[in-house]
Amino acid sequence: MKTSRRKFIQTSAAIASLASVNKIFAQPKITKPIVVSTWNFGVGANAEAWKILAKNGRALDAVEAGVQVPEGDPKETSVGLGGLPDRDGRVTLDACIMDENANIGSVACLEHIVHPISVARKVMEKTPHVMLVGDGALQFALANGFKKEKLLTPESEKAWKEWLKTAKYKPIANIENHDTIGMIAMDANQNLSGACTTSGMAYKLHGRVGDSPIIGAGLFVDNEIGAATSTGVGEEVIRICGSHLVVELMRQGNSPQEACELAVKRIVKNQPAKSKEIQVGFLAINKNGEVGAYALLKGFTYAVYSDEIPNKIFEAKSYY
Repeated sequence: MKTSRRKFIQTSAAIASLASVNKIFAQPKITKPIVVSTWNFGVGANAEAWKILAKNGRALDAVEAGVQVPEGDPKETSVGLGGLPDRDGRVTLDACIMDENANIGSVACLEHIVHPISVARKVMEKTPHVMLVGDGALQFALANGFKKEKLLTPESEKAWKEWLKTAKYKPIANIENHDTIGMIAMDANQNLSGACTTSGMAYKLHGRVGDSPIIGAGLFVDNEIGAATSTGVGEEVIRICGSHLVVELMRQGNSPQEACELAVKRIVKNQPAKSKEIQVGFLAINKNGEVGAYALLKGFTYAVYSDEIPNKIFEAKSYY
């Protein structure tokens, strides 16, 4: 009798302990979607993405549709159609996309195609490769039904010809001539996806590729942890594998805000003098729908759209 009673007490204690552990480590199920994107033009992009998320659509479809908005806007001179050209007068585009299953696709130095993000998705879905570049990327795009178009608008051509008079190359922080739209979203099924697209630095050397099409630099998604994207001078983001770093910092228990701040501080530590003259910003969300953003310099803005935050612009905190 005593033995049975003792076993009962031990078993009950074990069950109670296990329940306590499960309670501690259980993650809340988030069913409300959210989309975030870089810079003021993220508002229009978020609105398009929200049309899909609000109908319980997939985050991957939302981010592709969202970033297509600035890609197709000739007034946005740092993304897609109307992007400022390289020093040879050629508009070259970079983009990447990543879904909840770690499927990835990317294009770099792509010319003549308005929506490089959609070409990147085709690379992801129709090839065994991760990245196509230059003429090969264009050949693939045309073979998959994309139309060849002129990307250099009269306005961007005029700005390029004016630049040629001095040909000085020093990007100005927050004058969106070297900035990207990075977008990350979580859908109603709590799955994450991201997209990143840009025309790169204005008046760059032909063939230059920044962080935007590089998975782990301009964009990274881990469906267990969260997602991050970056904007600004891509060389410095590549140097620290920035977006991957942000996600790994979240894996270690940091909030999205803390992770973005630590990544920016890594850049400052590596390049203390240069970091005062350039802009780099990170934007992240975790699986709980928490958002973080941080930049080197003041002026980095981002847009958030959720049930609680109806497409609002925020200015990120900064190191300097």
